[in-house]
Amino acid sequence: MTKFLLSIHVLAAILVLGPVAVAASLFPRYAWQAASGDKDGGGRAAEVAALLHRICRGYAVVGIAVPVFGIATAVQLGVLGDAWLIASLVLTAIAAATLVLAVLPGQLSLLGLPQGAAADTGSPPAAVARLGMLTGVFNLLWAVVVVLMIVRPGSTTGA
Repeated sequence: MTKFLLSIHVLAAILVLGPVAVAASLFPRYAWQAASGDKDGGGRAAEVAALLHRICRGYAVVGIAVPVFGIATAVQLGVLGDAWLIASLVLTAIAAATLVLAVLPGQLSLLGLPQGAAADTGSPPAAVARLGMLTGVFNLLWAVVVVLMIVRPGSTTGA
């Protein structure tokens, strides 16, 4: 049963969190292109940005499977109280909060900008830069969780 739960946990992490990380990372670029009124595809950029937001929003809902199967696996392995797992759970909660409370609302607000709203400036507005930074933090948190899952400091289950 442990191998099954671990397999589902890892597959969910790859198939759910991977697309969110990529879509969230690409979103600021396309939102900026749409807002700057880029004549070479500003309308297309707005469509792409909207699609990337839908991907992030949809996969964020399904993403709950990752910690659910992770916790079930930890219970089966008897490592629920290990420091590396607790740290991973805390970082996962912070990453989820960053996505739900900052990245998704930030994307939504940028989708609301009219095309050409940023045409007068040569650099992205603060909202786009902030969203890019928050997305980077979100991705960095997941990278740290992956390292903790692989290294498992103090764990007796391997590595």
